[in-house]
Amino acid sequence: MPRFAANLSFLYPELPFLERFEAAARDGFEGVEYLFPYAYEPSLLAERLAAHRLQQVLFNAPAGGLDAHGAERAWNAGERGTACLPGREAEFRAGVHMALRYAQALQCPRIHCMAGLLPQGTAREEARATYTNNLRWAAAEAAKSGCEVLIEPINSRDMPGFFLNRQDEAHAVVQDVGATNLKVQMDLYHCQIAEGDVATKLRRYLAAGGVGHLQIAGVPERHEPDVGEINYPYLFRLIDEVAAQTGWSGWVGCEYKPAQGATPGGTSRGLNWLQRWKAS
Repeated sequence: MPRFAANLSFLYPELPFLERFEAAARDGFEGVEYLFPYAYEPSLLAERLAAHRLQQVLFNAPAGGLDAHGAERAWNAGERGTACLPGREAEFRAGVHMALRYAQALQCPRIHCMAGLLPQGTAREEARATYTNNLRWAAAEAAKSGCEVLIEPINSRDMPGFFLNRQDEAHAVVQDVGATNLKVQMDLYHCQIAEGDVATKLRRYLAAGGVGHLQIAGVPERHEPDVGEINYPYLFRLIDEVAAQTGWSGWVGCEYKPAQGATPGGTSRGLNWLQRWKAS
Protein backbone atom coordinates (compact mmCIF):
# COMPACT_ATOMS: atom_id res chain seq x y z
CA MET A 1 0.00 0.00 0.00
CA PRO A 2 1.36 3.49 -0.78
CA ARG A 3 2.62 5.49 2.18
CA PHE A 4 0.41 8.56 2.54
CA ALA A 5 1.65 11.82 4.09
CA ALA A 6 -0.65 14.58 5.33
CA ASN A 7 -0.01 17.99 3.83
CA LEU A 8 -0.45 20.26 6.84
CA SER A 9 -0.72 23.42 4.76
CA PHE A 10 -3.94 22.03 3.23
CA LEU A 11 -5.43 19.58 5.74
CA TYR A 12 -6.96 20.42 9.15
CA PRO A 13 -7.42 24.12 8.25
CA GLU A 14 -9.66 24.67 11.28
CA LEU A 15 -6.65 24.12 13.57
CA PRO A 16 -3.61 26.30 14.28
CA PHE A 17 -0.68 24.95 12.29
CA LEU A 18 1.21 23.44 15.23
CA GLU A 19 -1.88 21.50 16.33
CA ARG A 20 -2.20 19.82 12.94
CA PHE A 21 0.66 17.41 13.68
CA GLU A 22 -1.34 15.74 16.45
CA ALA A 23 -4.46 15.62 14.29
CA ALA A 24 -2.58 13.92 11.46
CA ALA A 25 -1.08 11.32 13.78
CA ARG A 26 -4.48 10.66 15.33
CA ASP A 27 -5.87 9.94 11.86
CA GLY A 28 -3.17 7.39 11.20
CA PHE A 29 -0.68 9.36 9.12
CA GLU A 30 2.98 8.53 9.71
CA GLY A 31 4.44 11.25 7.48
CA VAL A 32 3.76 14.94 6.96
CA GLU A 33 4.64 17.59 4.40
CA TYR A 34 3.76 21.27 4.05
CA LEU A 35 4.66 24.27 1.96
CA PHE A 36 7.13 26.09 4.21
CA PRO A 37 8.57 25.67 7.73
CA TYR A 38 10.28 29.06 8.04
CA ALA A 39 7.76 30.76 10.32
CA TYR A 40 8.86 28.39 13.11
CA GLU A 41 12.17 27.46 14.69
CA PRO A 42 13.44 24.06 13.52
CA SER A 43 13.63 22.80 17.11
CA LEU A 44 9.92 23.49 17.66
CA LEU A 45 8.93 21.58 14.54
CA ALA A 46 11.28 18.74 15.44
CA GLU A 47 9.60 18.49 18.85
CA ARG A 48 6.17 18.18 17.21
CA LEU A 49 7.41 15.47 14.88
CA ALA A 50 8.99 13.50 17.68
CA ALA A 51 6.03 13.90 20.04
CA HIS A 52 3.65 12.41 17.48
CA ARG A 53 6.07 9.93 15.88
CA LEU A 54 5.83 11.58 12.49
CA GLN A 55 8.36 11.74 9.69
CA GLN A 56 8.91 14.97 7.80
CA VAL A 57 8.97 13.88 4.16
CA LEU A 58 8.98 17.14 2.17
CA PHE A 59 8.79 20.93 2.23
CA ASN A 60 9.58 23.74 -0.20
CA ALA A 61 12.64 25.91 -0.36
CA PRO A 62 11.66 29.58 0.01
CA ALA A 63 9.78 31.13 -2.88
CA GLY A 64 12.06 34.16 -2.58
CA GLY A 65 13.82 36.35 -0.05
CA LEU A 66 17.13 36.12 1.78
CA ASP A 67 15.82 35.16 5.23
CA ALA A 68 12.71 33.80 6.95
CA HIS A 69 10.88 37.14 6.93
CA GLY A 70 11.80 37.73 3.31
CA ALA A 71 10.55 34.26 2.40
CA GLU A 72 7.13 34.97 3.91
CA ARG A 73 6.90 38.35 2.19
CA ALA A 74 7.89 36.82 -1.16
CA TRP A 75 5.16 34.16 -1.05
CA ASN A 76 2.49 36.64 0.04
CA ALA A 77 3.57 38.98 -2.76
CA GLY A 78 3.02 36.28 -5.36
CA GLU A 79 6.56 34.96 -5.77
CA ARG A 80 6.58 31.30 -6.75
CA GLY A 81 10.27 30.44 -6.70
CA THR A 82 13.50 31.90 -8.09
CA ALA A 83 15.17 28.89 -9.71
CA CYS A 84 14.55 30.04 -13.30
CA LEU A 85 14.95 33.78 -12.72
CA PRO A 86 18.10 35.32 -14.29
CA GLY A 87 19.86 37.74 -11.96
CA ARG A 88 18.49 36.25 -8.74
CA GLU A 89 20.97 33.42 -8.31
CA ALA A 90 22.22 34.72 -4.95
CA GLU A 91 18.66 34.76 -3.62
CA PHE A 92 18.10 31.21 -4.87
CA ARG A 93 21.26 29.99 -3.16
CA ALA A 94 20.36 31.67 0.12
CA GLY A 95 16.98 29.95 0.02
CA VAL A 96 18.47 26.53 -0.68
CA HIS A 97 20.92 26.91 2.20
CA MET A 98 18.04 27.88 4.50
CA ALA A 99 16.02 24.87 3.36
CA LEU A 100 18.92 22.48 3.86
CA ARG A 101 19.44 23.73 7.41
CA TYR A 102 15.82 22.95 8.17
CA ALA A 103 16.00 19.61 6.37
CA GLN A 104 18.93 18.54 8.52
CA ALA A 105 17.21 19.60 11.74
CA LEU A 106 13.95 17.85 10.76
CA GLN A 107 15.65 14.79 9.23
CA CYS A 108 13.77 15.51 6.02
CA PRO A 109 15.22 13.64 3.03
CA ARG A 110 14.06 15.99 0.26
CA ILE A 111 13.28 19.62 -0.54
CA HIS A 112 11.34 21.08 -3.46
CA CYS A 113 12.80 24.03 -5.37
CA MET A 114 10.00 25.89 -7.14
CA ALA A 115 10.89 27.00 -10.68
CA GLY A 116 9.24 30.41 -10.50
CA LEU A 117 7.12 32.52 -12.83
CA LEU A 118 8.70 33.28 -16.19
CA PRO A 119 9.47 37.03 -16.12
CA GLN A 120 7.87 39.11 -18.83
CA GLY A 121 10.35 39.72 -21.61
CA THR A 122 12.66 36.86 -20.62
CA ALA A 123 13.22 34.21 -23.28
CA ARG A 124 12.48 30.64 -22.21
CA GLU A 125 15.95 29.60 -23.37
CA GLU A 126 17.58 32.07 -20.98
CA ALA A 127 15.33 31.03 -18.12
CA ARG A 128 16.01 27.34 -18.78
CA ALA A 129 19.76 27.89 -18.73
CA THR A 130 19.43 29.68 -15.39
CA TYR A 131 17.17 26.90 -14.12
CA THR A 132 19.53 24.06 -14.98
CA ASN A 133 22.57 25.91 -13.61
CA ASN A 134 20.79 26.66 -10.35
CA LEU A 135 19.55 23.10 -10.00
CA ARG A 136 22.99 21.67 -10.70
CA TRP A 137 24.38 23.82 -7.88
CA ALA A 138 21.49 22.98 -5.53
CA ALA A 139 21.82 19.23 -6.13
CA ALA A 140 25.54 19.38 -5.36
CA GLU A 141 24.90 21.29 -2.13
CA ALA A 142 22.10 18.92 -1.09
CA ALA A 143 24.24 15.86 -1.82
CA LYS A 144 26.66 16.93 0.92
CA SER A 145 23.98 16.08 3.50
CA GLY A 146 22.34 13.20 1.60
CA CYS A 147 19.29 15.24 0.61
CA GLU A 148 17.30 15.07 -2.62
CA VAL A 149 16.18 18.10 -4.61
CA LEU A 150 12.80 17.92 -6.34
CA ILE A 151 11.24 19.92 -9.16
CA GLU A 152 7.50 19.98 -9.80
CA PRO A 153 5.47 20.68 -12.95
CA ILE A 154 2.45 22.82 -11.97
CA ASN A 155 -0.56 23.38 -14.19
CA SER A 156 -0.96 26.84 -15.69
CA ARG A 157 -4.62 27.12 -14.67
CA ASP A 158 -3.80 27.11 -10.97
CA MET A 159 -0.52 29.00 -11.37
CA PRO A 160 -0.46 31.08 -14.58
CA GLY A 161 3.02 31.80 -15.85
CA PHE A 162 4.76 29.05 -13.91
CA PHE A 163 7.86 27.99 -15.83
CA LEU A 164 7.48 24.21 -15.55
CA ASN A 165 4.15 22.60 -16.55
CA ARG A 166 4.70 19.14 -18.07
CA GLN A 167 6.20 15.85 -16.97
CA ASP A 168 8.36 15.44 -20.07
CA GLU A 169 9.81 18.92 -19.55
CA ALA A 170 10.68 18.13 -15.95
CA HIS A 171 12.36 14.83 -16.74
CA ALA A 172 14.32 16.46 -19.57
CA VAL A 173 15.65 19.00 -17.07
CA VAL A 174 16.67 16.18 -14.71
CA GLN A 175 18.52 14.48 -17.54
CA ASP A 176 20.28 17.72 -18.51
CA VAL A 177 21.41 18.43 -14.96
CA GLY A 178 22.66 14.88 -14.54
CA ALA A 179 22.57 14.73 -10.73
CA THR A 180 21.42 11.46 -9.18
CA ASN A 181 19.73 13.30 -6.29
CA LEU A 182 17.62 15.54 -8.54
CA LYS A 183 14.16 14.05 -9.13
CA VAL A 184 10.63 15.00 -10.08
CA GLN A 185 7.79 15.69 -7.67
CA MET A 186 4.87 14.23 -9.62
CA ASP A 187 1.58 15.73 -8.53
CA LEU A 188 -1.17 13.68 -10.19
CA TYR A 189 -3.65 16.54 -9.83
CA HIS A 190 -1.43 18.92 -11.81
CA CYS A 191 -0.58 16.19 -14.32
CA GLN A 192 -4.24 15.46 -15.07
CA ILE A 193 -5.11 19.11 -15.60
CA ALA A 194 -2.03 19.98 -17.65
CA GLU A 195 -1.77 16.94 -19.89
CA GLY A 196 -3.82 13.89 -18.83
CA ASP A 197 -2.85 10.27 -19.55
CA VAL A 198 -1.80 10.02 -15.91
CA ALA A 199 -1.53 6.24 -15.64
CA THR A 200 0.80 5.92 -18.62
CA LYS A 201 3.03 8.72 -17.35
CA LEU A 202 3.01 7.30 -13.84
CA ARG A 203 4.04 3.87 -15.07
CA ARG A 204 6.76 5.31 -17.32
CA TYR A 205 8.40 7.78 -14.98
CA LEU A 206 7.97 5.96 -11.68
CA ALA A 207 9.42 2.76 -13.14
CA ALA A 208 12.36 4.69 -14.62
CA GLY A 209 13.38 5.96 -11.18
CA GLY A 210 12.98 9.65 -11.93
CA VAL A 211 10.15 10.34 -9.45
CA GLY A 212 11.08 11.17 -5.89
CA HIS A 213 7.65 12.01 -4.50
CA LEU A 214 3.98 11.82 -5.49
CA GLN A 215 1.05 14.05 -4.56
CA ILE A 216 -2.68 13.61 -5.02
CA ALA A 217 -5.94 15.56 -5.07
CA GLY A 218 -9.30 15.21 -6.76
CA VAL A 219 -9.80 16.91 -10.12
CA PRO A 220 -11.07 19.50 -10.81
CA GLU A 221 -11.98 20.94 -7.38
CA ARG A 222 -8.80 19.75 -5.60
CA HIS A 223 -10.80 18.03 -2.88
CA GLU A 224 -10.41 14.49 -1.53
CA PRO A 225 -9.14 11.96 -4.09
CA ASP A 226 -12.49 10.13 -4.15
CA VAL A 227 -14.17 13.31 -5.44
CA GLY A 228 -13.74 14.05 -9.12
CA GLU A 229 -12.71 12.50 -12.41
CA ILE A 230 -9.56 10.55 -11.48
CA ASN A 231 -9.85 6.86 -10.63
CA TYR A 232 -7.43 6.90 -7.71
CA PRO A 233 -7.97 3.29 -6.55
CA TYR A 234 -6.72 2.21 -9.98
CA LEU A 235 -3.70 4.52 -9.68
CA PHE A 236 -2.93 3.32 -6.15
CA ARG A 237 -2.87 -0.27 -7.41
CA LEU A 238 -0.59 0.85 -10.23
CA ILE A 239 1.78 2.52 -7.75
CA ASP A 240 1.88 -0.69 -5.71
CA GLU A 241 2.55 -2.71 -8.85
CA VAL A 242 5.45 -0.53 -9.96
CA ALA A 243 6.83 -0.34 -6.42
CA ALA A 244 6.83 -4.14 -6.18
CA GLN A 245 8.73 -4.36 -9.47
CA THR A 246 11.25 -1.59 -8.84
CA GLY A 247 11.53 -1.17 -5.08
CA TRP A 248 10.21 2.41 -5.17
CA SER A 249 9.46 3.39 -1.57
CA GLY A 250 8.48 7.04 -1.76
CA TRP A 251 5.58 8.88 -0.19
CA VAL A 252 2.26 10.06 -1.56
CA GLY A 253 1.44 13.52 -0.26
CA CYS A 254 -2.21 14.37 0.35
CA GLU A 255 -2.16 17.95 -0.93
CA TYR A 256 -5.87 18.64 -1.25
CA LYS A 257 -8.45 21.04 0.12
CA PRO A 258 -10.96 19.22 2.35
CA ALA A 259 -14.43 19.42 0.82
CA GLN A 260 -15.82 20.41 4.22
CA GLY A 261 -13.37 23.27 4.44
CA ALA A 262 -12.50 24.51 7.91
CA THR A 263 -15.48 22.81 9.55
CA PRO A 264 -14.22 21.22 12.80
CA GLY A 265 -13.36 17.59 12.09
CA GLY A 266 -13.96 18.04 8.37
CA THR A 267 -10.59 16.67 7.28
CA SER A 268 -10.98 13.56 9.44
CA ARG A 269 -14.51 12.87 8.19
CA GLY A 270 -13.24 13.21 4.63
CA LEU A 271 -10.68 10.42 5.08
CA ASN A 272 -13.15 7.66 4.24
CA TRP A 273 -11.23 7.19 0.98
CA LEU A 274 -8.10 6.29 2.95
CA GLN A 275 -9.92 3.90 5.27
CA ARG A 276 -11.53 2.14 2.33
CA TRP A 277 -8.17 1.77 0.63
CA LYS A 278 -6.53 0.37 3.78
CA ALA A 279 -9.37 -2.15 4.09
CA SER A 280 -9.21 -3.27 0.46
